[in-house]
Amino acid sequence: MSTGNDVVARNLRILREQRGLSLAELARQAGLSKQNLSKVEQGTGNPTVETLFAVALALGVPVTRLVAEREQVMTVRPGDEAVWQEHEGYESRSLDHVYGSGVIENYILRIRGTGRSGPHPVGTLEHLYVISGRVRVGPEDGPVELGAGDFVRFPGDRPHLYAALGGECVVHIVVSVPRVQPGTGGVARGHAHGAGRDAPSS
Repeated sequence: MSTGNDVVARNLRILREQRGLSLAELARQAGLSKQNLSKVEQGTGNPTVETLFAVALALGVPVTRLVAEREQVMTVRPGDEAVWQEHEGYESRSLDHVYGSGVIENYILRIRGTGRSGPHPVGTLEHLYVISGRVRVGPEDGPVELGAGDFVRFPGDRPHLYAALGGECVVHIVVSVPRVQPGTGGVARGHAHGAGRDAPSS
């Protein structure tokens, strides 16, 4: 079982790499020493509450993104709670932000049955917006049910599913795969609903 320090270390590394930040740059933005931040990322330090909040602020995330197990991190934005910003000639609704310079893939899915997908590279996130119909989607051990106008972001590095509820469902998915770090031996490639991955099937 992961310790609290292990969880913080793993989340910190993923969030930092997604944003393309070096340890030194993140330490500077958080007002911390590189040595202390390195210990936190290695799981050998004991960060204070003040340190965690400083790092979270520098990363632009709630502190819960640092201390929660990744499988617990899911964001749902119901359509009936949407906030629209008025501009000249149009309105906009912010769904989410994608950080980093890795692979960003966009898909429209027509889901007619139930499909399952294995885990993608560590740090992968799926951002799904329901255009029409109802769908059950998310990690296999904790999916959510959504309708038209709803949005969810969930970890794509765990087994997950997509299931249409009561007929065809159309969704828009953005998959963000963190950039491969030098020396990892990995190769950036398509990981979503085209090559390199199983698409939902009935």
